Amino acid sequence: MSPSIPLQEMIRAIRSARTQCEERGVIQRECAAIRAQFRQADNGARSHNLAKLLYVHMLGYPAHFGQMECVRMIASPRYSEKRVGYLGAMMLLDEKQDASLLITNSIKNDLSHSNQYVQSLALCTLACMGSAEMCRDLAPEIDRLLRASNSYIKKKAALCAVHIVRKVHELGELFAPAARSLLTEKNHGVLHGAVVLITELCERNPEALERFRKTVPDLVQIMKGLVISGYSPEHDVAGISDPFLQVRILRLLRILGRHSETASDAMNDLLAQVATNTDSTKTVGNAVLYETVLTVLDIKSESGLRVLAVNILGRFLLNNDRNIRYIAMMSLQKIVGTDHNAVQRHRGTIVDCLKDHDASVKRRALELSLALVSASNIRSMMKELLLFLSSCPPELRAQTASGIFNAAERYAPSQRWHIDTILHVLTTAGGDVRDETVPNLIQLITNTSELHCYTVHKLYRALLTDISQQPLVQVACWCIGEYGDLLLKGECQETEPAQVTEDDVLDSLETVLQSHMSAPATRGFALTATMKLSTRITDNVDRIRSIVSIYGSCIDVELQQRAVEYNALFKKYDHMRAAVLERMPVIEKNSLGQTNGESAVEAIKAVQPATVKQGEPPLPLQPANQVCDLLDLLGGSEEPLQPSSVQSGTASGLPINNSSTAGGDLLDLLGGFEPTPAAPAPAVTVYEKDGVNLTLLCEKHSDSGLTVTLTASNSNDSDISSFTLQAAVPKSVQLHMKAPSGDFLPARGAAKVTQMVVLNNPNKVNLKMRVRISYTSQGSACQDTVQIDSFPGL
Repeated sequence: MSPSIPLQEMIRAIRSARTQCEERGVIQRECAAIRAQFRQADNGARSHNLAKLLYVHMLGYPAHFGQMECVRMIASPRYSEKRVGYLGAMMLLDEKQDASLLITNSIKNDLSHSNQYVQSLALCTLACMGSAEMCRDLAPEIDRLLRASNSYIKKKAALCAVHIVRKVHELGELFAPAARSLLTEKNHGVLHGAVVLITELCERNPEALERFRKTVPDLVQIMKGLVISGYSPEHDVAGISDPFLQVRILRLLRILGRHSETASDAMNDLLAQVATNTDSTKTVGNAVLYETVLTVLDIKSESGLRVLAVNILGRFLLNNDRNIRYIAMMSLQKIVGTDHNAVQRHRGTIVDCLKDHDASVKRRALELSLALVSASNIRSMMKELLLFLSSCPPELRAQTASGIFNAAERYAPSQRWHIDTILHVLTTAGGDVRDETVPNLIQLITNTSELHCYTVHKLYRALLTDISQQPLVQVACWCIGEYGDLLLKGECQETEPAQVTEDDVLDSLETVLQSHMSAPATRGFALTATMKLSTRITDNVDRIRSIVSIYGSCIDVELQQRAVEYNALFKKYDHMRAAVLERMPVIEKNSLGQTNGESAVEAIKAVQPATVKQGEPPLPLQPANQVCDLLDLLGGSEEPLQPSSVQSGTASGLPINNSSTAGGDLLDLLGGFEPTPAAPAPAVTVYEKDGVNLTLLCEKHSDSGLTVTLTASNSNDSDISSFTLQAAVPKSVQLHMKAPSGDFLPARGAAKVTQMVVLNNPNKVNLKMRVRISYTSQGSACQDTVQIDSFPGL
């Protein structure tokens, strides 16, 4: 192939290659010919060869050997060579390469060239790949061109100034006067560049933001001229006059009107005019309307204007374009907390979006539907959400179930409705619910004594129907074990009477124990339920003894241990069996997954305040992998403290403990009795700020050992997420933080988060502890510290 073939011929030869190897051969031969011609002193085909090399670069092949040729061609007086040279510099050079510094002087000379097109080439190149050093050197030249009389040059200089401001923030003050003067231009290209430049200056400099707030009337007049102007073929796009400039102006008005009553008042009439006069049948008009809505919702606008903006988003939900529906739901999600009633008017349309075939639209519709649930619409909304749960994609089931649980807990009209809703979710998507669902439902059932008979009958029928949903089976087994006597009586006013025999109940539990679908934890529930029935029935105790003894040699160690302990109850401690297996007491309402003992302790009112230092400023947030050394805050620390785990822990109160030492050996407990320990010290409040309350409870279990329970609650109207606690103690004290009960604090104290800290103080030093509190509220991260100098009960 001849090295002097035109670019079109080279492209044709490359495309005609049948294999990648053949394509590489063509490119290697052509690159060798180009490299040879670059070495010639006088080459008339320089621009021709560089153009071919740029095409090779676009295909992904190395073309770095053409960088110096770009520098030489930029310095050429011929426009044809200069144009290709600048194009090559933008493609082959970047600010990290030394070769880019060689063109600084050429760019400076071309910025003063008499030909506007040469100036344009230099401006485009500087805006594309100018380094910080180049921007500092050439910024005065750009400022001079911003004041030029040529509109073609001014619009390119404005965009180049944007790049300079992004690279070197302090140079923004240089361009501020010229940027404001550009707003008087009539050329739309110059206006567009000026608005982009002012937007960049306002976002990076608060002083510039205050200065440019005075330009709001000018921007309003420009925008009005665009809205009411007649047809202009030069700027018209689908019947909208220059929508690109309108969008840019609306975005700038949003920045200028944020947190400013005066600026917001100046643009309210304009925004209403744009919202009512813009055609919403075309995509172009929807783009302008969307920016208008964002501006209205972000500034201090009038209430009527905000309702108009929400109604526009409601019309977007009816659009056939899924992208428009998606952004509408994203916007509604952001304002549902502040304009809840206005969003509620479009609840039906939002719920209909749950049936959309697009997965992303479904997810947004689900999030918005959950946010719209309230005490007034809980029944109708829950009906729609349960219907969606039965047919939603697998990836959305966990989120749907979690949202239904939270809504039911906050707005349940009755306890029976609450229980029925949770059971419906467990029946439909039991495998996708959170770990704390089982203990939460057990707590709810325990506290509603009037519904024990109804609940145990309903769960028994569910157990006979399906044993594949493990959380449902676990709750059913627990209820049968606790309230099996009510099941056998068959007298329940809430449901149809059903005659259930002792053999039927034991058969169902044996089915769970023998099923291959049952998890080890589920078998533990079933075995414990079987054992508890030994005190609630009379004719089948021997069968229960036989079932329990079989699992004394089970391969599962936990199940085997429990069976051995239950066998000991039948033999050595039969006189205590009824007392040990009596019904669980009422579980007081507390944080997710907490045991009854912990709840009872927390219910005690504080009588002795702890010494707390809350006046210290909060520490700055740091990345998770660079946790601040809290021990340094206490003084004298040399080794960093490892951050505690923040993953959610499962609830206690199950028939089988995850560790044999966590609940203690039942045989050891039955072997003798220890004196009744003294009552633990009452809980005291150690932190109370911005609606977040933290209480401390101490329990001394040895001379040097101490267990500290920290309980957090949220009294705000908004939820708190990513809640974590970190603790630090003096170096001689050993600290172990157990997994927290969760990291989510619902609003108005609906639930709590508990963190247990085990301290060992062998040297008996003066004990003190620093606690760091971190959480996210309404999208903003918050952090604070509290120091505890005295511990009640010590």
